[in-house]
This record gives sequence, structure tokens and C-alpha cells, in this order.
Amino acid sequence: MTVKDIKIQDYTYTLPDERIAKFPLQERDASKLLIYNKGNLSESTYRHIAAHIPSDSCILFNNTKVIPARLLFKRATGATIEVFCLEPTTELASSMTQKGSAEWKCVVGNAKKWKEGEVLSLYTEGGRIEIKAEIVMRNQDTFIVQFTWQPPSYTFSEILALIGQVPLPPYLQRTVEASDKERYQTIYAHFEGSVAAPTAGLHFTDTIFEGFKQKNIQSQYVTLHVGAGTFKPVKAEVIGDHDMHAEYFDVSIETLKILLSAAKSRIDAEREGFIKKNIVAVGTTSLRTLESLYLMGCKLSLNPKMTLDEAAIKQWDAYNPDFETITPKKAFEALIQCLESQNRERIVAKTQLLIAPPYRIRTINALVTNFHQPQSTLLLLVAAFVGNDWQRVYDYALAHDFRFLSYGDGCLLIRDWLT
Repeated sequence: MTVKDIKIQDYTYTLPDERIAKFPLQERDASKLLIYNKGNLSESTYRHIAAHIPSDSCILFNNTKVIPARLLFKRATGATIEVFCLEPTTELASSMTQKGSAEWKCVVGNAKKWKEGEVLSLYTEGGRIEIKAEIVMRNQDTFIVQFTWQPPSYTFSEILALIGQVPLPPYLQRTVEASDKERYQTIYAHFEGSVAAPTAGLHFTDTIFEGFKQKNIQSQYVTLHVGAGTFKPVKAEVIGDHDMHAEYFDVSIETLKILLSAAKSRIDAEREGFIKKNIVAVGTTSLRTLESLYLMGCKLSLNPKMTLDEAAIKQWDAYNPDFETITPKKAFEALIQCLESQNRERIVAKTQLLIAPPYRIRTINALVTNFHQPQSTLLLLVAAFVGNDWQRVYDYALAHDFRFLSYGDGCLLIRDWLT
């Protein structure tokens, strides 16, 4: 059976509504942590996660920042139109700093009541700022919306901060509260662009990072802007009929060199002065970024003349049999060589990668992640990492009062530590 033949009903479980964490705990690092260590299960809390990670490891975080992407406009009739910003039609960083106008791909709630050519207006700051929205194009499920505002001295980022709401996951089924502005954001969030939080990182605190320093556990950062597609249910019976969402990521060449050092063999490490590190990914988005980098490196290794744009990762690229013989070491070397030849310090690319069994994850030793929805692509990713033991992990969590989904508890899934 190939990956496209996977039946999503084989990756389901019963999740009672009362097990979904509707609110975060008062203290981030008080959340429970289920430890899966090569088949053995135990319990801890995030506060003590450093005790379960070897010294001299490298832990990768996604430092994307959630934007207040939900905008509520009212028609003259009083009807509310919700405009949910997904991604800009231009480059993200420049779009966030645009002044006066910006154009975004959006999902529109109550769209049938937004008439053709109608301009919606919203006032804030005591009426000093006027924001207008007009539909430029209607697609099947999304809309291209042109936003304009007066005075034009404000950036779009500032406009969102003034009128936008935190884009809580729809399954929480509650209104946004003031505390969500802080709690639905990691403490290390830096680069604006996500419309959903990288939730595995919500549990981390300064106390935890201090514990990492004491064990010489190195923190590194990648950026993947999480799209609303992360909540997209798999409606198809088989995975081959599911259209995976695409997301942008941004990684520095310095981080790539850290990954290269971890990928080298012990002989190479001793000869070239590298320390062979265990790699821990915090969150499925961090792992998706790392595996996308590896796969891009595979493409460049097989075709050194390929451009970085041509090497962008499509949904099924992970299952190319030609990549099986390419080691992470060789892949990261090819990627770094490509960047250096172009005098580039960063790689910015798009990935549509779908990770599911029987894909073999190559870049990490352990994964920190929350408990995901039944029949989701995120659950497929977990199954690719720990195999059928995902069922044992989830059965244990359900039986031992773990809290599920974005504001819930999490797990540390350990496949193997380097000795």
C-alpha cells in the first residue's frame, strides 16, 4: 500500500468534547507532558522537560508570530461580515509594512450578504482611523480583498493590531478573551505571519530556557508561518484525494550549518571538529520545516543546476524513491552550497509537504507536540514518527486525564537518543 492509499478512518479516535482544553492553564509550563521513549510511557510536566533531553542537544523552535487575523465589519443593515486574513497576495514581510493599502487572500464569513462592489467600512481610535474593505476577486472558497485606510501613515501590521481579533481555532467554540492575546502566542514569537499558533511552543517559559542553558542544550529557531489549512479536515476517504495546504518558511544559513553538524557521522565529527547533536523539534511546524529543507537538499543534490524556487516542496515529494539513498548530511551540504554560491544568508521557500506513513523522518531524534484532532494530517505526521504506537500514546493520554488540542497538554516523543 502506498501513502496515497491510506484510509483516514484508520487514524481516528474518540475525543469527547470535555477533553478539549478550552482555556490554557494559569501557568504555561504546568501543562502535563507525556513521555514516549522508544515504546515506554511515563508522565512529567513541561517545567521539567529539560530533564528528559540529553545535554548538548539542539532544540528547534518555530518563532513565527500570530497576527490578529479576524476582522469584523458591519454592513449598513447591521449584518456582521467576518474577514479572515489568510495570506497576502505579495511577499509577507513587505505586506505587513505596507502603508495605506494591502491586498490579502481571505475567507469571508456571511459572504452572501457582501454585495458586488460594496465597500465595507470600520472606524477605530475614536473615529480617527477609517478602514475599508472591498472584494477584488471571488474564488471558490476564498476571496481577494483590498484593504485601504486613512490616514495612510499606519502599516497594515498596525491596522491589524487596532482592529483584528486573535484567530482562535474553531473547535474551541468560544469568543476571544483579553488573555488570549498573550496566551495564544509563544514567548519567543518574533516574525509576524501566522494565523494559527505553533501550539507545542505555548508551554515554554523563561524557566525552561534557563534549564536548557544549564544542560548546554542549544536553542535554534526556524520560521514557518502557520496557515489556517492546519485545521483543514481530511474529508477524502483516502489521503491521495486530499489537497495539502502550503506554508512559507524562512531559515538562516547558520541554522542549516547546525543541522549539518548534527547530520555528520561520528568520524566526520571528530575529524572536522563538529559535535554530533541530538535534534529535538518543538511542534509539527518545526518538523515540517526541517524535513522540507532535507527534501530540498535532496533535489539540489540530484540536480545542482536547479534553482531554489524549482526545489520548492510539493505535496508528494517526500515519497520520491530517488531520495532514499541521500543522507541528511549530503542534502544539507547541497542546500548550503546553493545558498553560498548565491551569497544568500537565508532560505525563504514554500512547502506543501504531507508527512504520513510510510515516510521515514530523517532530521530529528525527538518531537515535542500537542495532542491533535482525529483524522488530521497532524496525526498522520505523528504516526510517521512513532508508527502504530501513536494509538498507545493517545489511549494513555485519554485514560490519564490529559487535555487535548491547542491549549491542552503535550508529549515528548523520543525515537532514539545518540549515545
